[in-house]
Amino acid sequence: MNTLDLLNKGSKKLKYKGIKSSQIDSEILLSNILGKSRESILINLDKKICSNDIIKFNDFIERRSLKEPIAYILKEKEFWSKNFVVNKSTLIPRPETELMVEKLSKTYYGKKIFILDIGTGSGCILISLLSELKNSIGIGVDISTKALQIAKINALKHEVDNKLRFEKKCFSKIFYKKFDLIVSNPPYIDKRKINKLDDDIKKFEPLIALNGGNDGLDVITKVIYKAKDILKIKGTLALEIGNEQLIKVSKILRNNNFKIKENIKDYNENTRCLISIFNN
Repeated sequence: MNTLDLLNKGSKKLKYKGIKSSQIDSEILLSNILGKSRESILINLDKKICSNDIIKFNDFIERRSLKEPIAYILKEKEFWSKNFVVNKSTLIPRPETELMVEKLSKTYYGKKIFILDIGTGSGCILISLLSELKNSIGIGVDISTKALQIAKINALKHEVDNKLRFEKKCFSKIFYKKFDLIVSNPPYIDKRKINKLDDDIKKFEPLIALNGGNDGLDVITKVIYKAKDILKIKGTLALEIGNEQLIKVSKILRNNNFKIKENIKDYNENTRCLISIFNN
């Protein structure tokens, strides 16, 4: 079977299963198996594919047809122009999170700061920041042992392991540390809405990293309260939030002596991150 026939076969199955990105998904999966770029395989559609690669491709297509995200199938996801190892113990890094990293990297460029990443997951936020902020150090905390194992792999892979450490603990157990910057992408989805999420998310991504409680604000509120105790005066809290949470989260921040400095919007013009300064 040649490349064109295999791609068409995979795309047809994914389309039948309701995968809107059936064609591109088929191309991404095959390019990964062959170790070549999508562009390369698309200009060599007559190339014959060996039986072992066909078997692997069919397996990948079957998994994708069941709505498993491509990032978990391939065990990696690009973020901040780096490939991060991911699995079902970690959230898949999102493009909107890169917007927060971009802003913070510019703000602190050339400075030496101490960073805390709450709910670090794959470590993508902290690792990306430390790759840009050469003089800075950080700590990433998470309650998932399996997620921390992945974060440590990523830190080694991107050569920042000497600038950070990961700790298995709830952020509420952090005492006596005074950070310049706290970053967090906490669970912020209303638990009553989790069943309405796409199958790609609710069936595969870790629910503990999604469930934000009755109104989606439980963990966000706790992070804000804790940040008051462990941030330096004029320290920064960068917090990802969900759609339509801007007004409520802004009020919680103001009530706890935080002054909002930046609203970062995603590509659909929804505010997805608030950067605020602690003024006590």
